[in-house]
Amino acid sequence: MKLDDVKKLHQKKYRSQFGYYLIEGEHLLLELDKAGIDDALRARVTVYVTADSEKCIHQLQHQYVVKTINQRQMAQLSGTKTPQGIIATVPLPEAHLESLTQTERCIYLHEVQDPGNLGTILRSLAWFGQCRLLLSPGSVDPYNAKVVRASMGAIFHVPIEMDVTLASLSTRFGTFAYLDMQGTSISDITFKDFDCYLFGNEARGVPFDALQKCDAQAFTISGSGHIDSLNLASAVTLSVYQLSL
Repeated sequence: MKLDDVKKLHQKKYRSQFGYYLIEGEHLLLELDKAGIDDALRARVTVYVTADSEKCIHQLQHQYVVKTINQRQMAQLSGTKTPQGIIATVPLPEAHLESLTQTERCIYLHEVQDPGNLGTILRSLAWFGQCRLLLSPGSVDPYNAKVVRASMGAIFHVPIEMDVTLASLSTRFGTFAYLDMQGTSISDITFKDFDCYLFGNEARGVPFDALQKCDAQAFTISGSGHIDSLNLASAVTLSVYQLSL
């Protein structure tokens, strides 16, 4: 891939066109290296590095195509004000449905918009493990550079399905749960009994008519009552923690 094309990967349309996304910095590269990704996919990764950052390459367990570029070229490719000297092009995972394992939890996000929220959610799902993330159409692209950075490498450890409509969920899952101020506490033992957990847009939540159609059960995260909502990432994190107990 030409350097001009690598730079274009900051835009979603070119990520889709070329089938690659960018990661930047030593931490993300090391996280990719230890992730259990397919060998054929790993072989297509290309690492671009400046001469003063080449020492990071010696820490890698696997071999990659490595290209040394100068500081000016790195600055052109970087999506940050202070380039870290390492950028890699990573193939987008192939989009296909996989059967859930018996221990895997399914988390559905409807039209999540904030890259920081999505990155934090990915970190929580990776931390507790055994979680699959489904994203609705209209959600922020998980391979957006801001999401990838915020995930701190968690994006390599969480299965992601994109453009999953609310209407399609009923063909895959039988029971659904969502959060509501008037619901049963998530500490109730029944909270663990559902096939899919629905979380909505930061401002609008999950459409009420969709919740009715799938007969979703309401649960709540008990609090002081001083405010009427939690940050989306915090709500998902607390819920997944409760599911892990």
